[in-house]
Amino acid sequence: MIVPMKRIFLICVEKNAESTLTALRDLGAVHLDFSASGGEGKAVAGSALEKAEKAVRIAAKAAKELGGGETVAPLGVEEILALDARREELKGTAESLKGTIRRYEPFGDFDPVLAKKLESAHVRLVLKDNGSYVFAYGDEALDEEPGVRQIPLPEERLSVTKNRLWDTEDEMAEITAKIARADISGIVKAFPELRDAVAFAAAKDEMAANLFGDGESASMRFSLIRGWMAKDSAETLKESARKNGWGLVLRDPDADEMPPTLIRPPRLFRPVKALFEGLGIAPAYSEADVSVPFMCYFSLFFAMLVGDGAYGAIFLAATLYGWKKTSGGSRSPLVKSWLVLMTVFSLATVLWGLLSNTWFGAQIPWCADWPTVKWLADPSYSNMMLLCFTIGASHLILARLWNGVCRINDSTCVAEFGWAGILLFMYFVTNSIVGIFSGIPSVLYWVFGVSLAMVFGFSVKPSELKTRGAELGMLPLNIMSALGDIISYVRLFAVGLASVKVAENFNAMATGLLDGAEAVWAKVLMAVAMVAILVLGHALNLVMAGLSILVHAVRLNTLEFSNHKGVSWAGYSFNPFKKSAKA
Repeated sequence: MIVPMKRIFLICVEKNAESTLTALRDLGAVHLDFSASGGEGKAVAGSALEKAEKAVRIAAKAAKELGGGETVAPLGVEEILALDARREELKGTAESLKGTIRRYEPFGDFDPVLAKKLESAHVRLVLKDNGSYVFAYGDEALDEEPGVRQIPLPEERLSVTKNRLWDTEDEMAEITAKIARADISGIVKAFPELRDAVAFAAAKDEMAANLFGDGESASMRFSLIRGWMAKDSAETLKESARKNGWGLVLRDPDADEMPPTLIRPPRLFRPVKALFEGLGIAPAYSEADVSVPFMCYFSLFFAMLVGDGAYGAIFLAATLYGWKKTSGGSRSPLVKSWLVLMTVFSLATVLWGLLSNTWFGAQIPWCADWPTVKWLADPSYSNMMLLCFTIGASHLILARLWNGVCRINDSTCVAEFGWAGILLFMYFVTNSIVGIFSGIPSVLYWVFGVSLAMVFGFSVKPSELKTRGAELGMLPLNIMSALGDIISYVRLFAVGLASVKVAENFNAMATGLLDGAEAVWAKVLMAVAMVAILVLGHALNLVMAGLSILVHAVRLNTLEFSNHKGVSWAGYSFNPFKKSAKA
């Protein structure tokens, strides 16, 4: 469910603003609104966080350049930034020295001091930028060469310049090594505290921007802060307001307001919130919580798109390793949610591998006679496409029936049930187009006609004909779009089949290497190459499977299904003002 929200307005005496924010943060139940762009406090706190993040990036890059290694001593943020600034300064010096060396290297390692002494004998050494030089006597004029210019004598010998460059590069290497070996765990651990400081400073700036009252003293002026909180937590805030002497107004959201969205799915499906957070999506406050069908169908899509039980076993093994590595107090709620999700997705993929008998693109002989294996292995792929269209129709019809039930007290529910009938008809049309069904049962034409009348007659209320009447003119296009939505689910078959075929081709390439290898050394060499091809090939296929999930599994839920359910994903998540750093 999407938790009902209350709009809050909280007033406190200005001098108590900081203690008020501390109490609100300890309460951890209020989502604050920030209308102000932020003041000096937020800028200072944000600068500290940015510096810490920059220091960690610098240290990580240095460690990567040197191939890692053991940490030696902790370095603070300012120390790392100072070392990096010195290194950047040395880089500029090194580039300048390299330019000088390139300029004067054609002339060799001569002493410019001696060259200047020759001038007392009226002999001039003239250097040119094309690498040539001449000696001129007195004020003797030199012939000009097109495109060639004279350059001044260097300030020092070339060997001295090279030594300076080597010293500069040595110092740069020492700084890089020092940064790479720095222990930055203290900086990383401080991130939650720094983020808390930024949030607290932003809240203080917000209260400072919303002052009112005529008194000159901070005890005579008042600060206002706005926000949202879950309706079922309102009593807790009221009690805190009575205890701290705050002024508090709570009301239901206005029609033109957009409260944050707090999703509270059934306990079994709660981990899907981590997936929503990872994708950066949230339904609008006025929309529906689709967590349950999202997780169920996403698990099915995951399994079909990966399409291989062995890949599912690899995902499962990695997930079990994650469970083991994060055992104890190191497992955050977010990590636990992702581990639960990956366990479900991996098991679904292994189950699909059993049903289709697909393991690293190969088949296990003793599973070949299973009914599901024979049915899915139909050479014409008709059964597989039928399954995809059935999944698609069930997904979309579920959305429309859900809408109808939710609007049961409104006449528009009739139109939603009508759309379910249209989708059922389009399901048979789709299967007829690709030759899976020989035709459409005659009763379905009656279903389509009645459903069309229901949609046309009840989509728009008579009182709304002036403002929404044009929507009825779009009905033919919407019906064709519904047909396209069902056909779109064939991607589950196409992408899954592509994954299996890629695996089969890599298997064929690898096993083909052993053909014709007779000598022992040749067999050993080909065996090594075969293993390399299998590992690299299946690793590539795993990566491609992951990308297909991000594209296709997400799309079918957030576009096709959501369009029919009326979920725009235009909301923003409820983010309570609370302390994230552990005490």
